[in-house]
Amino acid sequence: MKPRTRAGLQLLVLLIVGVVLMLIFPSALRFAEGAAREIRYLWWLILLVALAVWLIWGANRKPKP
Repeated sequence: MKPRTRAGLQLLVLLIVGVVLMLIFPSALRFAEGAAREIRYLWWLILLVALAVWLIWGANRKPKP
């Protein structure tokens, strides 16, 4: 199996599992909806976390010779 096919299959399985879990546990669906709504208001927090991750892993890399 090619790596690209395997990655696509893994993503598909992950999405299916997520949908099934949301149908089984409606409270999880409400939580996900609330989290998605809050992301609109806290986009700056997401940007700060992304900047921190980039600084932690990106700044420690040595340039390739």
